[in-house]
Amino acid sequence: MLAKVDLAAAGRTLTPETLKRREKSLWRYREVLPLPGDIEAVSLGEGGTPLSRASSSYRTTGVDLWIKDESLNPTQSFKARGMSVAVSMAKHLGATKLAVPSAGNAGGALAAYAARAGVEAHIFMPRDTPRANIIECRELGAHVTLIDGLITDCGAEIARRKAKEGWFDMSTLKEPYRVEGKKTLGYELAEQFDWQLPDIVLYPTGGGTGLIGMWKAFDEMEALGWIGQKRPRMFAVQAAGCAPIVRAFEAKEKTAAEFPNAHTIASGLRVPRAIGDFLILKILRQSNGGAIAVDDEEMIRTIREVGSKEGLFVCPEGAACFAALESLRSTGKIASGERVVIFNTASGIKYLED
Repeated sequence: MLAKVDLAAAGRTLTPETLKRREKSLWRYREVLPLPGDIEAVSLGEGGTPLSRASSSYRTTGVDLWIKDESLNPTQSFKARGMSVAVSMAKHLGATKLAVPSAGNAGGALAAYAARAGVEAHIFMPRDTPRANIIECRELGAHVTLIDGLITDCGAEIARRKAKEGWFDMSTLKEPYRVEGKKTLGYELAEQFDWQLPDIVLYPTGGGTGLIGMWKAFDEMEALGWIGQKRPRMFAVQAAGCAPIVRAFEAKEKTAAEFPNAHTIASGLRVPRAIGDFLILKILRQSNGGAIAVDDEEMIRTIREVGSKEGLFVCPEGAACFAALESLRSTGKIASGERVVIFNTASGIKYLED
């Protein structure tokens, strides 16, 4: 269940003109976020990240390429968006113990915002989660439990224990507010392009909350009268070693079965089964987009390539999108002259052991 917004009420005070005078954070869109206006948000300054045109070396691909760099968020990843809104709402509604399964960055974000809110964070992570993420969570005061298995195993452990322990489950799409934070990616994208959406979005997709959130934002902005009916073609980018959405998309399935023996260095893509699989697949088809998998070796090569061309130390998930662009161009699925946005969802500094 996704949160519903009173857009008629929101539109009375939230307009493209009023936005010009507001703070550079996701809370500039306060009227379309669920937290009541008189309640203080749990914020560390998330959102308002750069959207930069790629250098001339990447323009040789023939597309108008832009990079939305989410590594500049607090905790150095896009997960800060969802957790700021979700923790704000959890605190407002009286939750005092929050739990999440995480392959890395969501755990760090929950730890940070829970600390800021003065509530407990219980984070369950696969034992092979990047060391930087584990240290981050512990140093931010969270209770960290390492599990032999995948993020799905971590989620199952929380489900078994949450009633007895009194935890509120902050898992992707187990509560409706992380999507609300992530949808601000869509609002920012439109605002930064002066209310003209790009032709194509390449989005690294594990749980896919950002993809779902952006699509929701596009519909809300159309209802507000800020944009028209045109939508970007949305492409989910996954790892070859964990590509349930790609496999389901190609098989024309409405849901994605769990991907067996999931493995990839891109810990954020190591999600063998996404709870919102049916929503993701529906968006990809509605937008005339697609799903593409990239192998780990290509990600590693591309991290260095992007770094030397753009001056950005991207995460493996972000690198996967650059590699996907090359593949989609070579097969003609992206045409010359199209405006393409790649999301770099986190800083490469968190993946040093890879």
